[in-house]
Amino acid sequence: MENFNSKPILLLVSGPAGCGKTTLCDRMLEAFPEEISRAVTCTTRAPRGNEQDGVDYFFLSHEAFEAGVQNGDFLEHAQVHSNRYGVRHAQVESILAAGKNVLLNLDVQGAATVRKIAATNARIREALVSVFIMPPSVEELRARLTGRGTDAPDEIERRMCVALEEMKRWPEYDYCLVSGDRESDFSRMRSLYAAAKMRV
Repeated sequence: MENFNSKPILLLVSGPAGCGKTTLCDRMLEAFPEEISRAVTCTTRAPRGNEQDGVDYFFLSHEAFEAGVQNGDFLEHAQVHSNRYGVRHAQVESILAAGKNVLLNLDVQGAATVRKIAATNARIREALVSVFIMPPSVEELRARLTGRGTDAPDEIERRMCVALEEMKRWPEYDYCLVSGDRESDFSRMRSLYAAAKMRV
């Protein structure tokens, strides 16, 4: 029997705020610590609390970040309020080359950038598996955002407007997981991951 070694995958997860994607990604990392690595994001914001450089984020100056953009260092990058965030291309390539899987939690714009790069980068194209986490309903999404108790009503409305636009883009992904409860979401994500690992 021919020796079979599954190729590493780049698991890209997107979805609107409140859909549960961050919790889902955290649980996948906890469940498969030897198999899945989180790509550490670069940011221009200052560290918070006990955050460590190179562990939680790579903390860069605005000048260093812009230099990285100009050099084409980032697989994707975005401006969020007054700070910038991005994932280094070389880090993702290095993890994949070592035979480990990479997990990326990105918004729809970041995901579109990764797909664009995948069109001309064979390693990224072969590894990429994209999943959109869809809220069960608009009403449930609003309830989840309101239930957090962390945002003012006008911020919730802004997030809802963004979410409705993002939800229109689910057909751009390989899979669409309609969120239910946390346990069923996690069970289905594990199954999706297992299936992706068995791709020929």
